[in-house]
Amino acid sequence: MTSFKRTTVTAALPYANGPLHIGHIAGCYLPSDIYVKYLKASGQPVLFICGSDEHGVGISIKAAAEGLTPKELVDKYHPMMDNAFKSLGIDFDFYSRTTDPIHYQTAQEFFLELYKNDKFIKKVTEQFYDVDHQQFLADRYIYGTCPNCGNDKAYGDQCENCGKSLDPFDLIDPKSALSNKTPEKRFTEHFYLPLDQYENWLTEFILDSPEKQKNWKNNVYGQCKSWISQGMHPRAITRDLTWGVPVPLPDAEGKKLYVWFDAPIGYISATKKWAQANNTSWEEWWKDDQTRLIHFIGKDNIVFHCIIFPVMLHAHGGFVLPDNVPANEFLNIEGQKISTSRNWAVWVHEYLIDLPDHQDALRYTLCANAPESKDNDFTWKDFQAKNNNELSAILGNLINRINVLTHKFYEGMVPEISTELSTLDLELVQAIADAPKLIADCIENFKFREALNIFMDLARAGNKYLTETEPWKSIKIDENKTKTTIHLGIQLIANLSILANPFIPFASKKIQSALGLQDFNWHLAGGIDLIKPGSTFQKMDLLFQPITDEMVEIQTEKLNRGKQQKLEEENSQNNTDSTINYQALKPNIEFDDFAKIDLRVVTILEAQKVKGADKLLQFTVDLGFEKRSVVSGVALHLSPEEMIGKQVVLVANLAPRKIKGVESQGMILYPETPGGQLKLLCPYTEVEAGSVVA
Repeated sequence: MTSFKRTTVTAALPYANGPLHIGHIAGCYLPSDIYVKYLKASGQPVLFICGSDEHGVGISIKAAAEGLTPKELVDKYHPMMDNAFKSLGIDFDFYSRTTDPIHYQTAQEFFLELYKNDKFIKKVTEQFYDVDHQQFLADRYIYGTCPNCGNDKAYGDQCENCGKSLDPFDLIDPKSALSNKTPEKRFTEHFYLPLDQYENWLTEFILDSPEKQKNWKNNVYGQCKSWISQGMHPRAITRDLTWGVPVPLPDAEGKKLYVWFDAPIGYISATKKWAQANNTSWEEWWKDDQTRLIHFIGKDNIVFHCIIFPVMLHAHGGFVLPDNVPANEFLNIEGQKISTSRNWAVWVHEYLIDLPDHQDALRYTLCANAPESKDNDFTWKDFQAKNNNELSAILGNLINRINVLTHKFYEGMVPEISTELSTLDLELVQAIADAPKLIADCIENFKFREALNIFMDLARAGNKYLTETEPWKSIKIDENKTKTTIHLGIQLIANLSILANPFIPFASKKIQSALGLQDFNWHLAGGIDLIKPGSTFQKMDLLFQPITDEMVEIQTEKLNRGKQQKLEEENSQNNTDSTINYQALKPNIEFDDFAKIDLRVVTILEAQKVKGADKLLQFTVDLGFEKRSVVSGVALHLSPEEMIGKQVVLVANLAPRKIKGVESQGMILYPETPGGQLKLLCPYTEVEAGSVVA
């Protein structure tokens, strides 16, 4: 790591319009916590800052939907998020909020510094205006028909049906979300940050920097290169809103700082709040060139933290610039993208209630599956396997074995080394010595998955050592050899307790308590003299409780049930409005292409779930002249019981292929609702199995 006096670590401010889900944790907050825990254990001065992002249109819309004021809404979710972080062992030095008076003051002072130095330009633009409510409309307050896919509930900034980014004026038949009436177009004036004037500086700061080319993640550097290469444009920093930080100018009544401008300043205001509480200076953490600034974010925030915020800091002057921005990709759940609007998420506060005392299991699984370079997946079955087959069977088993043997042979007293070290002993000693630096190198380079693997490999080495030395046998032949084995085993556990703390802090604290260790000093790790002979190794309960099949089934059903309830609500609303969000048609094909498809009506004789695949069902179907096996990914939508006896349409001449080890000889067709639910497609009247669909 480059030598710095101190490190300021920020984690992206979570938006206070809803609770946290595990995608948030995996993408930003767990990696930053692992990094900070390591730095602190290494004795490096570090400040870990975060807080709730409490302004913006999203807050206003959610507040209106819940019948609350924006302030009441953020007052509801801020403590919920703060508690979720603390309960997962994510230890910010300070968790602030952007509605704090010190943030308003800091953001306004930052704006005024840029304003008085002519860092902004003014532009008059045409925007939509709601006459009934007498206000300009932010993009999210406008809805209409998407010109790309025909979805008539598209927002003014994006269509959530097809994902296309939009301008409000792109919408067909735009409406105000406040009055449901067609808004007027009116002119309004705003301040803009002229990013185009900083293209050369950004090129030098990022693209021409050998350090950033080498040390920044490919996804981060690549996205920055794409943005800069396409040419930068002025970006509005003020909006006509009722909720937000007021623009501190006498002629700017009704105008607020745009949330993307206000939010990153929240890192600075949070540091000021922390400094006040600790009677110290905030400036050394932001204005000393010996301070290293690291932003942990998700990939959707790359442009703000790598381009826009650095331009703001550079234009202001006097601030350090980000040294690295290790953005993660996205975490999916059970193979599907997390969607809060569809309730397809694992909510952290609910997890903590449903699975108390399993914080480490979640931290471990999310780190092992961290989307560091590409999107990754969380499944409840994998969560169970990570807990039972790795945490419990490898690490927990090792500690339990040594703890039990220590009490069985030596009444819990730590024996001394009583023999010359054997080849097996020396191999373990070398593994202990090597692990701290290997893990540290990975953490310092933001390779947390690899660091976790090295940690678990050390635990595996410990189990292998016990199996090969067999102290339960040597005690009867050579007690001195057994003493050496148990002593080294206890030293291994002590090392593991230090190395475990960034990843699984709850287990780490339990181990250290049983051993009588006082701290997590990283520099102690690697030696075999951490625990003195004659010390007491207290009896320990099992570190990790098993995750049962029943627990997994409950969580899987809860996930699917939540999504289904949301879909039913949406379908109910759609039925009330007599609207359907049709997907865009696929490109035309020639008749000869269609004629190649052999569609047949088949009768489902048998149906069952595919073992080890939560989304798959296997069917035996009657084609009239033969029976076939067909696999469909509909287990989340349809049960095996309701499928038996049904007649469905089969693509009969689709080439067979194996899915999860089961051969599928065709494809059953299902209609998909606008909400993503798969339904049965059956003939109106029963026909003979094998009938051709003409």
